[in-house]
Amino acid sequence: MKRAFDIVVASAALVVLSPVLLIITVLVALTSPGGAFFRQVRVGKDGREFRLLKFRTMRPGSEAKGQLTVGGRDPRITGIGRFLRKSKLDELPQLWNVLVGDMSLVGPRPEVPRYVALYTAEQREVLSVRPGITGTASLAYIDE
Repeated sequence: MKRAFDIVVASAALVVLSPVLLIITVLVALTSPGGAFFRQVRVGKDGREFRLLKFRTMRPGSEAKGQLTVGGRDPRITGIGRFLRKSKLDELPQLWNVLVGDMSLVGPRPEVPRYVALYTAEQREVLSVRPGITGTASLAYIDE
């Protein structure tokens, strides 16, 4: 039932938001070199890795130039990227991840493999469910 809900909502959202997605794609492409999308390997349900899709908010090659987590004033973040992060619009392409079954609309946020490798047995329980675009942690830290 939840999977059917995810498919219906993600499909409808992608159709309705397609003009917004197109505008953001063009803005990202025009304001900094490189592609409009950022793909990163994350760990999903049952420990299966998948490629998370987001709008690119940092300059190309930024992953190699610093830590994975960034603050609001990180110089690697582009001007449009700052806005996309603050408004959470950089997450919209993850609707595609929901549609193809990598993610759900609601669930724990997917983590990168090198952090999952450090999980305790108890923390690994989070891998028993499909990760989500939003969840309790996302809502608790919405201002970050």
